[in-house]
Amino acid sequence: MTPPIPRAPLPTALATEASLLPFGTGEARPRAVMVAAETPVALAYSSIPFAVMMATPADLEDFAYGFSLTEGIVASPEEIRDVALHPEDRGLALDITLAPAALRRHLAQRRARERSLPGRTGCGLCGVEGLDALPAAAAPATPAPRLEAGAVRAALGAMEAAQVLNQETRAVHAAAWAAPDGTLRLLREDVGRHNALDKLIGAALRAGEAPAEGFLLITSRCSFEMVEKATAFGARSLVAISAPTSLALERARALDMTLLAVARRDSVTVFHGAGRVTGLECPA
Repeated sequence: MTPPIPRAPLPTALATEASLLPFGTGEARPRAVMVAAETPVALAYSSIPFAVMMATPADLEDFAYGFSLTEGIVASPEEIRDVALHPEDRGLALDITLAPAALRRHLAQRRARERSLPGRTGCGLCGVEGLDALPAAAAPATPAPRLEAGAVRAALGAMEAAQVLNQETRAVHAAAWAAPDGTLRLLREDVGRHNALDKLIGAALRAGEAPAEGFLLITSRCSFEMVEKATAFGARSLVAISAPTSLALERARALDMTLLAVARRDSVTVFHGAGRVTGLECPA
């Protein structure tokens, strides 16, 4: 297993001066605010450039693992031999060394489908050149496990307090992994919603979490790519704070993923898999 990368000498939040301008009467008042850090991260595989993503400069070793899996570059974390982080003049360079067979497969995939991801925050499908290049995870062979409504409620209640960076900046997304009883086991934050999920998946892979034994939570809307990433990881249940898109719902149904969204303190909407969600009448 790759040893932890030393923290990059870049903060995750920066202090800046701003002015609070009340509507109506009153004068602008100066105030200090924290803003989320964002930096270009150039990913390369065995020193071959692949993509530049805008990300929060934290948990980048997790990002390397999660991004590699959800982009289909590796099939398992064992195919990653090493991860090295290097500061550069305009950002950070993340070099991921692949096992020889994985590198050969990656290069063959690149020749068959040239793909370049421009550096946009949380960009999920930028650079895909045709509809045939859209990701399509394979449907799991086993049925999804039951999901306790009380566990979902407990995880949602714990998630807000666990988002330390968002409490500082109010500008980042989070993704979390919860045990079947709703206990939060892992949480990652990033300015990009896809990055946050990739970081979370990478952390879960490195920690040896069993994808079918728990559920994912995301603070963003549930789009097509989020369902695909969750399925690539092996998760069977996904809970989103915001609503799903039509294609996300279509894919969740095709993959038989339990999908809950529009999650609030007092309610959640089950978009697929209602028969597997138990305790919907759980007490307040």
